[in-house]
Amino acid sequence: MENELLGIHHVTAMTDNAMRNYDFFTNVLGMRLVKKTVNQDDIHTYHTFFADDVGSPGTDMTFFDFPDNPKGAPGTNSISRTGLRVPDDSALEYYRERFEEFGVKHDGIQELFGKKVLPFEESDGQRYQLFSDENNEGVAPGKPWRDGPVPEDKAIYGLGPIEITVSYFEDFQKVLTDIFGMKPVIEEEDVTVFNVGEGGNGGQVILRKDERTAGRQGYGQVHHVSFRVKDHDAIKQWEAKYDEIGMGHSGNVDRFYFEALYTRVGHILIEVSTDGPGFMDDEPYETLGESLALPPFLEPKREYIEAEIRPFDTKRS
Repeated sequence: MENELLGIHHVTAMTDNAMRNYDFFTNVLGMRLVKKTVNQDDIHTYHTFFADDVGSPGTDMTFFDFPDNPKGAPGTNSISRTGLRVPDDSALEYYRERFEEFGVKHDGIQELFGKKVLPFEESDGQRYQLFSDENNEGVAPGKPWRDGPVPEDKAIYGLGPIEITVSYFEDFQKVLTDIFGMKPVIEEEDVTVFNVGEGGNGGQVILRKDERTAGRQGYGQVHHVSFRVKDHDAIKQWEAKYDEIGMGHSGNVDRFYFEALYTRVGHILIEVSTDGPGFMDDEPYETLGESLALPPFLEPKREYIEAEIRPFDTKRS
């Protein structure tokens, strides 16, 4: 199928402090800042993109910097935990020791659906887990950051399974299978694991049922998840599909680095995004993420934007 979902594209979360978040992602996790830009829907705030060495689709963890947002609370009807991929079990061991060294809150190495994982938290409460690719098959990973602080054979090189928790479990399950074409591969009481595209750690959704815990949106929580589609034609087909079944959507939005289409399923904002053009065309590889990048349609407002947002230093070259 031409418009099928190919895997996870990116996850966008909310932070109250872009500088602290940058320090955590680059210096502790060893992910590369590939783009420092602004939120195109609110140009007074940053939008930062952390990814692999070259900003490959399926490797981006992105953040909206909303300093005046209230703190969120984990709970149901949310994207409850973001997965990140590492090459093997020894990489988990490496990060466990690194988390001890940097004082990162973690739950130790565990097993989840037959895979080794390491759940951890950022200081604002944002929840993640590292997945070992030891025996993984499916969606290919990206390229570890070549000049990052973590050795290449240990470094995070892509997004892992995305955990979504809802109170309307059966209804949501039906939408993921019937509309988004995801395939259930593990079904247990109150949890289903779905493959997206070729599946594996780079193409999985873990859906959990929780009818009790009330969450609250805010910083330290995920804003939306995006799944990969091939190109402009594929995204237009999704637009037509939503129209046909009467699903509300944003219409195709050109984000310059990719095209995007948003829809809401209950409380969960789901985007589909094109694999290209990507993040490499408007900045040289050597200095990715070091200065404020603006898409052409915002370039005329550069002076205003730079005066409005508080600068922070991301120079590494």
